[in-house]
Amino acid sequence: MSVELPLWRALTGYRVLTLIYTCCLVASQYDAYVHPLGAVGYMAALALWTACTWRHTTSAERCTRRFLLCDIGFAVGGILLTMVVESHERIMGGAATLPSICTAGSVLGFAIKGGWRWAMAASSAVAVANLVEREELAGNTIHNVVLVWVASVAIGYVVEVARDSERTLARALQIEAATRERERLARDIHDSVLQVLAMVQRRGAAIGGEAAELGRMAGEQEVALRTLVAGGLVPQPRAGGPAVTPPVAAAPPEDAAGGPCDVRALLAPYAGSGVTFSEPGSAVELPAHAAGELAAAVGAALDNVRVHAGDGARAWVLLEDEPEAVVVTVRDDGPGIPEGRLDDAEREGRLGVALSIRGRLRDLGGTAEWLSVPGQGTEVELTVPKGAPPEGRRGGRARA
Repeated sequence: MSVELPLWRALTGYRVLTLIYTCCLVASQYDAYVHPLGAVGYMAALALWTACTWRHTTSAERCTRRFLLCDIGFAVGGILLTMVVESHERIMGGAATLPSICTAGSVLGFAIKGGWRWAMAASSAVAVANLVEREELAGNTIHNVVLVWVASVAIGYVVEVARDSERTLARALQIEAATRERERLARDIHDSVLQVLAMVQRRGAAIGGEAAELGRMAGEQEVALRTLVAGGLVPQPRAGGPAVTPPVAAAPPEDAAGGPCDVRALLAPYAGSGVTFSEPGSAVELPAHAAGELAAAVGAALDNVRVHAGDGARAWVLLEDEPEAVVVTVRDDGPGIPEGRLDDAEREGRLGVALSIRGRLRDLGGTAEWLSVPGQGTEVELTVPKGAPPEGRRGGRARA
């Protein structure tokens, strides 16, 4: 876990610094010990142990239980050895133990490795050793014991919380990546397979005979595929068989070079007898990916016009080059969208607006807005910021 790396590095530095401090402390009190050679021998062993095991405190994988038990054993042994190298008077007077503050490093290793429960066990062992060495419940001894106990338990608890938070974040990022990939695949399916199945269903019903049965089967497969793409949303049953979906839309051309692309060239093929396209006099450039996605969203919007507004409806596409964004407005003179129809369509698995339009714009960091008045047509405004990344985080919004 990356969140632990700074803690392990800090522990490694703490052990080295406290060892230096303790060695200086023992050297300054050399003449006061009853058995000074015993104190020097312990410090030499502690220094050798720290030098040989410093890599064990650089990561969770290297810090094994066996190492932690040996490390806490050095600390507890040094506390008990103090009774041999120190006089009883100095011990009762509050003299520091041989390992001194090095003991905290051993306890912190347990806290970082195993959390607050391991920290509690290690600090309890140190507390018992201190009480045995002092032979009484002195005020300063109790203060030091409680301080080490509370600090180690608190650090262990914080480490556990940090680990849980990092796991939650990693899981959230995985879900987000999977969701975006699923939406991308769903858009491709909607723009190709679903619309082909819908066309087969309509043509088969119109021809009749065996073609009608083929159309019925295609309609059933369309509903099943929409349910799968929508993530398990089960569409409500409709009277009279599967609903009719938009016909296949023409795929916008792609920029082979992958550099800046003129959006006008991608939108111009949509112009026709029923579609009026208005554009600026100069090039309107976007990154190739963003331009292609914007053109596909415009195509999906025009498909909706043909299906829901009727063959006789007219549409107007206006391309605007603003300082910070490229805006495309698709307006029609159809009957408009009833209030709540877009939300109902998304719940039923109709993915034209949810994925082919709104999803594309969201991934580009743009917005898709609907303005519809019953009897006065529908206006869709698609906005893509210039220099938009391939994956955005802002979703479109609908207005009825």
